[in-house]
Formats: sequence, C-alpha cells, structure tokens
Amino acid sequence: MAVLRRVLPKRSWLLAAVLGLTLTTTTPAQAQLRQSSQLQLSYTELLRKIQQNQVEEIAVYRQRQVARVRLKNRPANEPPLEVQLFDQNPELLRQVRQARVKLTVVDQPANDALMGLLANLLVGLVLLLLVIALLRRLSNAPGGPGQALSFGQTRARFQMAAKTGVKFDDVAGIEEAKEELQEIVTFLKYPDRFTAVGARIPRGVLLIGPPGTGKTLLAKAIAGEAGVPFLSISGSEFVELFVGVGASRVRDLFRKAKEQAPCIVFIDEIDAVGRQRGIGIGGGNDEREQTLNQLLTEMDGFEGNTGVIVIAATNRPDVLDSALLRPGRFDRQVFVDLPTFQGRLAILRVHARDKKLSPEVSLETVARRTPGFSGAALANLLNEAAILTARRRKEAITPVEIEDAIDRITIGLTLNPLMDGKKKRLIAYHEVGHALLIALLPHTDPLNKVTIIPRSGGIGGFSQQIFNEERVDSGLYTRAWLYSQMVLTLGGRAAEAEVFGESEVTVGASNDLQVVTQLAREMVTRYGMSELGLVALDEPTDWWQRPNYSDELAQRVDELVRRMIQQAYQQARQLLRAHRPLMDQLVERLLEQETIEGEEFYQIVRDYQAQNQTLPVG
Repeated sequence: MAVLRRVLPKRSWLLAAVLGLTLTTTTPAQAQLRQSSQLQLSYTELLRKIQQNQVEEIAVYRQRQVARVRLKNRPANEPPLEVQLFDQNPELLRQVRQARVKLTVVDQPANDALMGLLANLLVGLVLLLLVIALLRRLSNAPGGPGQALSFGQTRARFQMAAKTGVKFDDVAGIEEAKEELQEIVTFLKYPDRFTAVGARIPRGVLLIGPPGTGKTLLAKAIAGEAGVPFLSISGSEFVELFVGVGASRVRDLFRKAKEQAPCIVFIDEIDAVGRQRGIGIGGGNDEREQTLNQLLTEMDGFEGNTGVIVIAATNRPDVLDSALLRPGRFDRQVFVDLPTFQGRLAILRVHARDKKLSPEVSLETVARRTPGFSGAALANLLNEAAILTARRRKEAITPVEIEDAIDRITIGLTLNPLMDGKKKRLIAYHEVGHALLIALLPHTDPLNKVTIIPRSGGIGGFSQQIFNEERVDSGLYTRAWLYSQMVLTLGGRAAEAEVFGESEVTVGASNDLQVVTQLAREMVTRYGMSELGLVALDEPTDWWQRPNYSDELAQRVDELVRRMIQQAYQQARQLLRAHRPLMDQLVERLLEQETIEGEEFYQIVRDYQAQNQTLPVG
C-alpha cells in the first residue's frame, strides 16, 4: 500500500477505494455459500449418513456442484451441511431413492448470474482506470515516455518581472560592462524615448569573457533592473538526437518570448549551438546547423523587432558563426574580463555581507593577494575560509583562514608535515633555493612565503610570490623579468646540486625544467629576445606538422634555447654559492618552523647582508 501511495496520484485513491469495495462485493448466493462454508461434509460421510437414515433433505446446486444437507433431529435454525459433488453422482441418487430422502435440484437464478457478470466487468473497468492513471503519472515524470510528445517545446526557465532577485548593485567588479548594458535597461524601460528619434532597440547582446566572471549574473541583473520577464536556457538544450527538434524548440522559445514582450531571452553557452556551419561531420544538414539556422531567422528574419532582446554568453567567441555575430543579430559584444584590484575589492565586499569577519581581516590585502581571480573564485575563496573557520571552531574568519583558503584553492589541500630526515632537508634546500633567488634578483616580484608543508598532488613544498597586478592585467613582461623568472625557477635544482652534488639531484625539478624550456623557447621564437633577432616563428601544433622554417633555423633555435637555460642555471648556482651560509641559515629556520613568511624571510636576508656588507636585496 505504501508503494501505491508513492506511485499513484491523489485522485487515484478514489479508484483504489472502489476497487477494494468491488473485490469485497458478492452476490446473495455467494454470501449464503460463504456463510455455510464453515459446516462441510465429505461425500463418503454423506453416503454413510443416508444409509443410517440420518438425512432429512438434500438440495443440489447443479451449477456449483454443491449439495446442502439437513440432518434429522437438528434445530431448524442450524445451517445445512455442505458437500462437494462430482460431475456424475449415480451412487448418491441410488441411495437417495432407496432411503426415500427428499431431494431438491436448485438452478442458479438469472439475476444472480447477471450480478456476477456485472461485478466482473466492474472489476475490469476499475483495473483499466488504475492502469491509465499510472501510465499518465509516469508519462508526466521527467524523462518519461510522455516527453516524446513535447520534444519540440522549449525548456527555458521563465521568471516574471522583478523575480530574478538580482540588481546591478549585486554585480561588482565589472563596471565597464555594467555601463555598456545600462542602455539596454533604458531601452526596455522607455522604448518610446528612442523610437521617437528613429533609434531601434538592439536585437542581441553577446557577453564574452572567461568562466566565472559573472556573465549569467549580469544578464539577470539587466532583467531585474528593467523589470521585464526573463527566460533563460542553455545552448546545449536546443540540440537533440532527432533532426528538427532543436529548430522547433527555438520557434517555441521565441513564440513564448513574443507573448511576454518586452522581455529578455538569455542563452548561456551559445557556442554549443552557434558553432561555424559546414565544418561538422554532417556537412550542412545536421541537427545543430538546422537549429542555428532557425536561431538566425528568429533574431533577424522577416519579422521586425518585437521587443525581445537576446543576451547570450560564451567564453569561446572564436568558434561562433560569422552570421551570428553580425550587426542586426548581436548588435553589441560586451567583454566581461577578469576583475582588477578595485573590482576584486568590490566583489569581496559583496560576498562578505553574510560572512562574519574578524577586525584583523583586510579585504584590501585579500584583493591584492588574488590577482587573476574571477568573481566565482573570490566567492569560493570566502566560502572556503568560512568552512575552515567552522571546522576550527572559531567565531569569526581570521587572516589565517583567508591565507589557508587561498593556498587550498591555488595549490591544494594541506597534508601531514614530513618527519625529520633527508627528504625533508632536501625539500627545504630546494624551496629555499627558489626563495633566496627571489630575494636576491633585482627584477622579481616579492616573496609571500616559503613552506615545506606538503600539499595534495605530490607537492612537497612551494615558494610563493605576490605578482605585480599591473603586469598581470596588462600582460606586458620585460626581458629582464622573464630572464629573472628563468633563474629563480632553476634555483631549486641549483640548490640541490650545490649542497648534495650533481649525483644526488632529484626529479623534483622536472616541472621547473618544463616551465623554463617553454619560457626560453617563447623568448626566442615569439618575443624576439635572443640573438636570433626580431623574428616570430610559428611552432607546429601537432606532431605530424612540420615547422614553416628550415631545419638549419630549427637547429639554431634549439641551440639558443639550450644556451639561455644553461646561462640562467649557472647564474643561479653562482648566487647560491656566494650566499651558502645564508642559505644554510634559512634552511635551519625553515626546518624548525616549516613556514617562513615573506617579511621574516627578507629581514633575515637584510641582516645577513648588513653583517657581511654584500649587495642589498633586490
């Protein structure tokens, strides 16, 4: 019964009740037969009682092959005994004639047979209704067979005006994009102001930017500010296995949007359906291309603008079809880039509204520590810090939780510290080699901390820098900075060689070598920062492709890359060799504390340089 309650809808319980009543409904003859079923007599006993002259009357029911027997010297209100008969009963008839027992043959009444037939029909009808109700319930379930009839209907989520719950005040860090989209809000609020001077409402806006920068949130904010209905759907929901389904969904989407005009239709990840045509396996006749053709027609076809503005988002504009990007369909392309320092600070303030922060936490410091973080990454950062605070049973988030959350996101989970031994000392020298070169070289970003606490992913320790935000945002790196990055990246391998010898170096610098090799090759082939001169050489992207330059030039490139790496490695070894006592001192402090913060590290280096009158810290 519990299973039926979960499966059947509420209105089906009436049918179940009828079924229960029907199954318990019987004819009068059946009721009389059930009442006497408790007093039964075998066929052999009946013959013996007839021979003993104990039977007064016998009533035979031919249709049911049952005989009801009344015995002599029994009370009149006592129910008769029931005997099951055979198809042929010659012995019973012979003994009844010899004993002169009263025999009555009873035929089943016509109305009794009719009632039985009606009862059976009612049971079948109720069962049929139950099956229909069950199938209807299953067909309406998500993914049920009934969904086959609604393939062509749109699956867009619909929200009425002011129901998105998002305004421009809730979107921080992308002020330039908000200013460009403010006109869309004005168009939706006051369309007559623009149509009076001949301006037309933009048909579409394409939001372009890396993942997590707030493109979806920005689209919701436009609908919330304008107070218009908001329909949202993903580009992948248009494409189905069956040809023509996606196009039908596009038509249904815009039909519903026109009924609610003016409104906003938001298509997330439009590159799933808006890729360039004619490059797939199906040529120009596959399902995705038919869906794209229908989308192009709906956005700028034979009908004029009906007050429906399409906002789409993608992080891959290079794969979109050119017909989709032309003016008249997507009139504007708004770039939603990673936030700057002020943007990150504004985003942190928005997400810190419902977080309990201690007075020591400085959001400005957190914003400076997180260049390259998107809005979603900053929200995740504060959430991870809150989780760590609750796990450590603290009342408010402190700078320690913020720092640990940054390391957890960028590097990995903290593992148990290493036990004292050769491995721990080797890792300490490796990481101090990186950190010391960061402090000694003139063109490097400052050191944040160095640690030998292992992290998930096989990371035994790390030296962390605070990268210059202007350099990261602009992407302008000088030759001196790039070369210093090569030297300090090789510092770990150089420290191992200086302290333990070339025969004891480990594979811990394998990733460092990959980074340095890639950086040196780009300096030679792309940036023109080598003896090769001001040339840019295209590197092959696949193993089977040949470079577009001669083999002699390729050999020259390899020689310059190898020479540049060797030169950086020798400079790293010379600096560490000249500061070997300082490196030993830093390693002992790191083995004792397991983590040295940047300020403490620089102070130790400055004290050493003051005592030994060496060059100041870079």
